[in-house]
Amino acid sequence: MSTIKVNNIQSRTGSAISFTSGDTITIPSGATLTNNGTASGFGKIGQVVQGSKTTQFETSSTSFVDSTFSASITPTSTSSKILIMCSTSAIHIATTGAGGETLIKFYRGGTAIGDEYQVAKSRQDSSYNQEVGGGGTAMYLDSPATTSSITYNVYARITNGSAGRICQAGHGGTLTLMEVLA
Repeated sequence: MSTIKVNNIQSRTGSAISFTSGDTITIPSGATLTNNGTASGFGKIGQVVQGSKTTQFETSSTSFVDSTFSASITPTSTSSKILIMCSTSAIHIATTGAGGETLIKFYRGGTAIGDEYQVAKSRQDSSYNQEVGGGGTAMYLDSPATTSSITYNVYARITNGSAGRICQAGHGGTLTLMEVLA
């Protein structure tokens, strides 16, 4: 193994420095790789957008329905990933002996993506003793493979009981989208 010690590397012709296919560039522990804004990638965050919802959404559906809680982003590269993060107040309502859950799921352009996330749960026994929990977060890393504008929506449903709410009145929620460059 040979060592070349230099302070600056420039291409002989053109503006690119190439490596042979299969070569590995190793950056040792303690070394710093600085991106002066002209290079892309390196897992850098390209942009962050945030949507918020302050009006309460309530559903009694056991199928996912659009809560009108959304945010849009336009990726700069088809290889970018979008980290979707939702934080919302939530509640589940059960007025009978059966409890249930309030669940949310992300949709991209009307198509469901990722898993469903429990944001509230209630439990009642036959004497109508009730336990209620609410407020939750959900995250999903999407690979949309596009540079067109994308709208992500939060859908909600219940599993049982009377109703579920997200973006509870007076508390709301946020939907944050981060473009992670490849």
